Amino acid sequence: MQKIKFNELNVSDEILKAVEEMGFEETTPIQTNAIPAVLDGKDIVGQAQTGTGKTAAFGIPLLEEMDAENKNPQAIILCPTRELAIQVSEELKRLAKYKNRIYTLPVYGGQSIGRQIKALNKGVQIVIGTPGRVMDHIRRGTLKLDNIDYFVLDEADVMLDMGFIDDIETILRDIPEERQTLFFSATIPKSIKRLSKKYQKKSEFLRVAHEKLTVPSIDQYYYEIRRHDKLKALTRILDLSNPELAIVFCNTRKMVDELNIKLQARGYLADAIHGGLNQNQRDRVMGKFRNGIIEILVATDVAARGIDVDDVEAVFNYDLPQDTDYYVHRIGRTGRAGKSGEAHNFVVGKDIYKLRDIQKFTQSKIKRSEIPSQSDIEAAQFEQFSDELGTYMDSTDLGKYIELIEDLIDEQYSALEIAAALMKKSMEREDEEDQNENSGQSFGDTGAEPGMVRLFINIGKKDKVSPRHIVGAIAGETGMPGGLIGAIDIYDNFTFVEVPREKGHEVLQIMKDNYIKGTKINIEAARSK
Repeated sequence: MQKIKFNELNVSDEILKAVEEMGFEETTPIQTNAIPAVLDGKDIVGQAQTGTGKTAAFGIPLLEEMDAENKNPQAIILCPTRELAIQVSEELKRLAKYKNRIYTLPVYGGQSIGRQIKALNKGVQIVIGTPGRVMDHIRRGTLKLDNIDYFVLDEADVMLDMGFIDDIETILRDIPEERQTLFFSATIPKSIKRLSKKYQKKSEFLRVAHEKLTVPSIDQYYYEIRRHDKLKALTRILDLSNPELAIVFCNTRKMVDELNIKLQARGYLADAIHGGLNQNQRDRVMGKFRNGIIEILVATDVAARGIDVDDVEAVFNYDLPQDTDYYVHRIGRTGRAGKSGEAHNFVVGKDIYKLRDIQKFTQSKIKRSEIPSQSDIEAAQFEQFSDELGTYMDSTDLGKYIELIEDLIDEQYSALEIAAALMKKSMEREDEEDQNENSGQSFGDTGAEPGMVRLFINIGKKDKVSPRHIVGAIAGETGMPGGLIGAIDIYDNFTFVEVPREKGHEVLQIMKDNYIKGTKINIEAARSK
């Protein structure tokens, strides 16, 4: 699909001015197709991945059609998650910047419903929300449906995968039939086709998802390996490339949890996100990822919807996606905002046939590669050390140290021997510091929030412990107020707990060989990468 200028569309000057300020000049394929169709009053099913500009594809025509004189809700946009609802709302606010008296409102669980009711009573034309909170407002009578002319289902496939079909149908049945119904989805399974047939009128199918990658700056690699070598491959590639931020995709919640535990146990700053976490847990994990407190996010496809972090350097398909449509969505998490990125795919057995389908689907070349060897990693670490040393020498006055070295050369050593000895001593000191940190003698970066230290305890869910047991034991034995204790992550066999950094050694000393719920524990500083 050829791109066109926004000013070639039949949209107002207010929208054009907002779009120009946002830095967009040309439409994406889904915008080229969808904006005129929606403005013409058609029901559509638009197939497009996240990152293809689909929010503007339905947002621009909706904003154009809103009646500013009417303060009642005229459009409902349903999203699967709170985070996506907020993102859509923010995007619409930017597009509506010069549209006077057009108001949008996100509604979702976890926020005061009273505040939302107050905003609805004041007057809102577009409501963006999660199904549960939208239904709550409908039941309370705080969201009136009499004037709803537009209904948008965003990320429709994810909504159905998450079990929202009954809620969606309940809302659709209550909205006036004389409405425009728009579905947007990365994939079009049979369930969406059935929903379209039941609730849309002569819908137009806009398919742009199968074009080549929207982020061409991604280098893609695959590794043919045995299943039990996946973890070794992942850790070696991480050690070799050392990405600032990376996302590792698995196909199941169980695999996400298991892999996250294995990475954490090996000292990587990792955490997990999947549909089994509540919204507060998801927000906390995403906040740590955005702020660089964790470097590796292990995720499922559903949980990764709405992730918008510009600095992700690498994506790993630990499991190839079950549906080829998800591949573009996954690797589109990297190479954003004009930056380059890498995608690494682990291929086991018959996965090679699925990989061929993905290459055909994306019209892209995925290069075969080998798992890095230990010598490859050591060479990369040495190269990094050399670069850092060169930068240091260029920026530091070495005068008096040069004199000392010259004295040593005059005695019996060559410059090469002295340099080699200093480098060896420096690297041995780093190893010694790492060992000290792991033995509890000093704390480095344990992956905790700023001002906190993360501790490892060798009991977990199998021991039937809960956060109150952890807080009660630490507070009771150390005398530290329970309110000072931070995040607690309990897994099957062990637990991570955050305490103030200045209290870390005290907690380690007092709690060592102590008991929690009748079980003798081992406690130590969490390992950092």
